[in-house]
Amino acid sequence: MPNPALQPKAGQGEQIKQLKFCVNNQWRVSQTGKYMPIYNPSKGVIIAETPCCTVDEVNEAVAAAKAAFPDWSATPVTLRTQVLFRFKALVEQHLEEITTLLATEMGKCLGEARGDVLKAVEGTEIACSAPVMMQGDALMQVSRGHDTVMYREPLGVFAGIAPYNFPAMIPFGWMIPMCIATGNTMVLKAASLVPQTAMRLLELLIEAGLPKGVVNLVTCSRTEANLLLAHPDIRGVSYVGSTSVGLHIYSTAAANGKRVQALTEAKNHALVLKDAPLERTARGIINSSFGCAGQRCMALPVIVVEDSVADELVSYLVEFAKELEIGPAYEEQSQLGPLVSEGQKKFVTDCIAKGVEEGATLVLDGRDVVVKGSEGGFYVGPTILDHVKPGMSCGDDEIFGPVISIKRVKNFEEGIELMNANQFANGSSIFTQSGYYAREFARRTDGGMVGVNVGIPVPIGYFPFAGHKQSFFGDLHCLGRDGAAFYTEAKCVTTRWFGEEDLKQTRISTWEGTLTKE
Repeated sequence: MPNPALQPKAGQGEQIKQLKFCVNNQWRVSQTGKYMPIYNPSKGVIIAETPCCTVDEVNEAVAAAKAAFPDWSATPVTLRTQVLFRFKALVEQHLEEITTLLATEMGKCLGEARGDVLKAVEGTEIACSAPVMMQGDALMQVSRGHDTVMYREPLGVFAGIAPYNFPAMIPFGWMIPMCIATGNTMVLKAASLVPQTAMRLLELLIEAGLPKGVVNLVTCSRTEANLLLAHPDIRGVSYVGSTSVGLHIYSTAAANGKRVQALTEAKNHALVLKDAPLERTARGIINSSFGCAGQRCMALPVIVVEDSVADELVSYLVEFAKELEIGPAYEEQSQLGPLVSEGQKKFVTDCIAKGVEEGATLVLDGRDVVVKGSEGGFYVGPTILDHVKPGMSCGDDEIFGPVISIKRVKNFEEGIELMNANQFANGSSIFTQSGYYAREFARRTDGGMVGVNVGIPVPIGYFPFAGHKQSFFGDLHCLGRDGAAFYTEAKCVTTRWFGEEDLKQTRISTWEGTLTKE
């Protein structure tokens, strides 16, 4: 049954619930004096408060994960994955409940929220393949009489630092399943703006049979989270968020001998060539750019288009953007929900204003949108800035809102050069009917995830989420074989067994340190 403490409350005069943190499968009341508000962004009202856990409480979570590691890592991988199989079934059973909770606290519309939860299911399914993903290599007779086997083993305690925009998929799809399937334990710092989704999912993971201490959950500020970067009992850190914070985490944790995968900001560009089917392309761009109110790192906030078809494409984009129904995230008819917070709304509207100041043409302005009955919500309507030039912040920096910047170019060569000049390289797309230009684009783009007539080129989780440049810091990406390698380390075992004749020999090889025949 759902924990009543995790059920959202909205409206005036209702008591605000104070949430708890979890150590050793126990939900505890924090000793902190500071609680952080959680909003229903569709209404602009506080629905709960989450603790800023103390330093001692964060350390308790790490200690619990460390204590759980020996038994959990010694548990056969096939038994570890059984917990995840049961967890998957429970999430599917509670899909609509979790979807509504996620939409309520984060603000993405129901279809998008449901997809967020299903992506957590996908990551769990992939982690259930750990018995295959952890398989090493072997070579018999690597030298005379010697065999070598390489095993993949868990490392210990990992820290997961999750963002607000995908409160189900990222912690419970990208981080926790593969981490624990491979035999490690984790301390999750859930996003303080949207912790209830992660809390509910952890409840279900515990219900699925997760042993005490294998996954622990805290909410805290950056000050307490910094402890994880240098903590001697943390072996690695998985982070998703801003580039500035990601670079700090990468630099600090790596300097303390930890593994790091830091997935950071994006400014994905799409190149639209004159031979593309413009109406179909425009609809794909609208879905990519305005889904989740633009609050996803695989959105398409910049459209690079050939001059000869730019006006026609922009007219389609304006037409289709105006068709979107803006409203509360948890109402079925809504197609564009609010931003996550009042602060994010102000940031986005300030970015729009700056783009106009820098000389961009505002062809669609969503700053003054008002939703009847939800006037206090954090809404920004679809916004389109045309004639965006290199050097304009609206076209170069991540806005994380429902804003499209149009950059016009003469041809393919100018377009790909402009795209590759950006500091970020998470994803990139091309819309064309030309096989030649599609191949050239895939070969030459800096983007780590590439779409050909695909607006959101996120690969299924058997492949890595492969951002490049300032969109990623680390060596091993999340998901795919990279994910399994990140949470394990190689151990090579070389053996030799002696027959009776071998035991009679006394000469020692100088290069291998083992007995050999003359």
